[in-house]
Amino acid sequence: MTDKPRRPKSAPRDSIAVKPELEVVAEVHDHRRRRTPLSFILTMDVLRTIARVVSLAVVDIFGIYLAILVALESKSLLFNGVDFSANVTEAYHYGVFAALLTLLLFARAGLYSDRGARPGLGAIVSALFSVTLVALIYSLIVGRDFSSYYIFWGTLIFAIVIVGSLRALYDRVSGRVLRAAGYRRSALLVGIGSHAEAVGSALAASRSNPVEVVGVVGPAELDEAFDQQHFDELVIADPGFSEQRVLEIVDRCHERGVRVRVAPSTSELLARRAEFVPGSAVPLFELRAPVFDGAEFAMKRFFDLLGAALGLVILSPLMLLIAFAVKVTSSGPVLFRSRRPGIAGVPFACLKFRTMYEGAELRQHELEDANEADGPLFKIRRDPRITPVGRVLRRFSLDELPQLWNVLRGEMSIVGPRPLPQRDYARLEDWHHRRYLVLPGMTGLWQVSGRSELNFDDLVNLDFLYIERWSLALDLSIIVQTIPAVVRRRGAF
Repeated sequence: MTDKPRRPKSAPRDSIAVKPELEVVAEVHDHRRRRTPLSFILTMDVLRTIARVVSLAVVDIFGIYLAILVALESKSLLFNGVDFSANVTEAYHYGVFAALLTLLLFARAGLYSDRGARPGLGAIVSALFSVTLVALIYSLIVGRDFSSYYIFWGTLIFAIVIVGSLRALYDRVSGRVLRAAGYRRSALLVGIGSHAEAVGSALAASRSNPVEVVGVVGPAELDEAFDQQHFDELVIADPGFSEQRVLEIVDRCHERGVRVRVAPSTSELLARRAEFVPGSAVPLFELRAPVFDGAEFAMKRFFDLLGAALGLVILSPLMLLIAFAVKVTSSGPVLFRSRRPGIAGVPFACLKFRTMYEGAELRQHELEDANEADGPLFKIRRDPRITPVGRVLRRFSLDELPQLWNVLRGEMSIVGPRPLPQRDYARLEDWHHRRYLVLPGMTGLWQVSGRSELNFDDLVNLDFLYIERWSLALDLSIIVQTIPAVVRRRGAF
């Protein structure tokens, strides 16, 4: 990841030397210059933009209509009997307004931007929340009468799943088409040290939006890179750059039509939550502790109670089947109560379906040398203490389902940093304990970002990122992404 930009092959030497004062310097075309209307119409970039926006709009309109139709059909199936033709007509009437509102709010959220700048599922969930809220308020203002408001929250739930899935499918298919056509999104990283290398590895390893990293250069090599190498975007991955140098880089990139991005450091992530303190002699910004309290906690707690209650009801047949399988295949209790530190490090009994033979925890010291995880974690891919049924449960994270009861009791949240066993907690460094400022979760950014494939410091940084950026939309986004992550069994053992 420290490749320098390739130097062009030297041109054949002429018999007559060219004097320095006679050398012709190619003028750089400034992409920020104003264009004529004709040049705007004829550019391929504009045609690609139109094709992208139209195709994404069609996907979203179809997804919204399908979500409304599925919501109506599910209600008819449960209460009134299926009347498909009537539901199709009713879905069309609702869908015209909902589709227009979706297009406007999706555009405002940047969801029709190009592939490199388009936000992900979190923005989709947040925008759909806004669509639902605006549609509900408008219906109340115009005096629409509903026997229940299921059409709103039911459509929202189905829209998150359907629109999110269609968008993911669109990205995958269009990505394959672009790669088959020879399109590659290339990036040059500017920076030195492990931070730049980590950013480059993460960009190249991304499955949803991979980037071809053409090189990593230091500040002194940047001018040479501009002259000798082509790249679509430049990523500043060095937090030590001076402000003047960053402005110079940004100006030079914009002049050449190159997108500029910055990989934030930990301090920059914290600064995004800074609140201005008025009345000071100098401008001051306060970094408040990222603790969920007040209205935030009430909203998250209500969501947890509703989700855990519904989860226990819907998943109870599956949980009974798992309990039976655990009981008849090995001796010992069905549930295992793992003592784990919760919020503020206060221990609680984390419930799991038993996946190991009875007394397995007493043998852990014998297997310490076989540990395959880095940092304080303990993981063995072929742990001999795990039962055959337990191996299947762990592979698909089904052993975690009893933790819905922990959520109801207020000891856990549906989404949050995963609680670590006491053995791992005792090996944490001081800065790791910041992840215990909030309730531990059943799922989190660990589960949707690689799980056991990531090293421990990456996992902790993901927890910090979640705490700093928390929102209800982010929780829903993580829940939706957890399902395919579990089905793919990515990094799980």
